[in-house]
Amino acid sequence: PRVVQAGRELRPGKIVSVGPSDVFIEFGPKELGVIPRTQWPEDKDLPKKGDVLEVVVNSRDSDGLLVCSRPGMVQKADWEFLEAGQTVNAKVVGVNKGGLDLEVAGHRAFMPAGQIALEHVADLNVFVGEKLACMVTRVDRSGKGNIVLSRREVLAQERRAQAEKIKETLAEGQVVEGTVRKIMPFGCFVDLGGVDGLVHASDLTHDRMGHGEKFVSKYVKEGEKVRVQILKIDWPANRLSLGIKQIQGDPFAIAVGEIKDGAEVTGRITKLMEFGAFMELAPGVEGLVHISELAWRRVGKVEEVLKQDEVVKAKVLKVDPESRRISLSIKALLPPPDPAAPPAGAGGGNFRGKGGKRDRGERDTRTPEQ
Repeated sequence: PRVVQAGRELRPGKIVSVGPSDVFIEFGPKELGVIPRTQWPEDKDLPKKGDVLEVVVNSRDSDGLLVCSRPGMVQKADWEFLEAGQTVNAKVVGVNKGGLDLEVAGHRAFMPAGQIALEHVADLNVFVGEKLACMVTRVDRSGKGNIVLSRREVLAQERRAQAEKIKETLAEGQVVEGTVRKIMPFGCFVDLGGVDGLVHASDLTHDRMGHGEKFVSKYVKEGEKVRVQILKIDWPANRLSLGIKQIQGDPFAIAVGEIKDGAEVTGRITKLMEFGAFMELAPGVEGLVHISELAWRRVGKVEEVLKQDEVVKAKVLKVDPESRRISLSIKALLPPPDPAAPPAGAGGGNFRGKGGKRDRGERDTRTPEQ
C-alpha cells in the first residue's frame, strides 16, 4: 500500500539484491526500486535479501526504476524534484531578521529562527557558511520561487532515534553523565544523549531546599556537564527521575560524627526567621537557634540580637540524625543574670528623693495642706 506522508510517497518493499553500490527493492510484479548503498554508513546495518523495508519513492528514472531513499535520509537536491517533506543539504549564506538565508538546488531558501534548533539560539551568525541537513516544509515554484526549510524536525527525528537506542542501556541505580539542558523553578532537565531526565530540586543538593530558578542556578548551569544517578525509570509515562545529591557525600552524616551534644561551635547566620535563626556549621549543614535561645532576656525580634551573615558562637543542645536537625543555643554561652539583682526597670522604693513620685499602688495619706 502507498502512503503519502509530508508530501512524500512511502511504500514497503522486499529487498531482492544488495550490490556494491546499490540496493534493489521490489514492490510488486515488474516494479523495482533502487536505493544508494551509501545511505547505510555502517555495513552492519545493511538490509539482507528478503528483508521488508519501507522507503520513500522520489522519482522514476529513464530505465523505469523507482529512485528511492530511506526515510529521513538527506537527498541530492534538484529544483524540479524539491517537495515538502524531503530532507536535503542546504548551505547557510546569511542571517536576516527572521532567521537564516540558505541556498539549495541553486535557489535561495529561508529558515525561520524557530526552526533552526530544538533550543533557542542567541547568535545565528554561527551557522553562516555551514551545510545543514534540513527538511523542505514548503515549495512555491511561482515567480522567483519560495523555499522554506526546517532543521528542527530533522534534529527531532535524530533525537527520537537516539532516544530509542539509549533507553535500552539505562537502568535504575546507574551513574551516568549528562548535560544540563534547561533550568526550571522545580529543578533542571538533564540530557543523557537523546533522553531528558528531571533532577528535582529536592534531589539536587543536601543543603536545605529552596525554591525558584535562583535556588537551582546556585548548583547547576545550562550547558554544564553533570554526573547523575538514575533514581526511577517510567518509559510508558516518558519519565526519568535523576539525582545529583545521591552520588555526593552526605555532609550531615559527616557532621554527626564530628558535632556532639554540648560542643561549642562557630558558624555563619544564613537566615533570620520569626522563630529563630539558621546557622551554617559546615557546607550543607545548618543548625537552628530558637528565638528563646538567643539571650537570657525576652527577645521580641530575632533582628534585635543577630544580623544576616554574622559569625557567632553557639552551644550544641541536641543532634537528631533521624530528623536531620541540630538545635543550638547562643545564650548557653552567655553568663546568666544575677538572681539578686533587681529586674531591669524596677523601682528602688516608694519615693525617688524629696517630693518624688509614689510607686504605683501606694495610697496617698497626705492632707491638702501638706
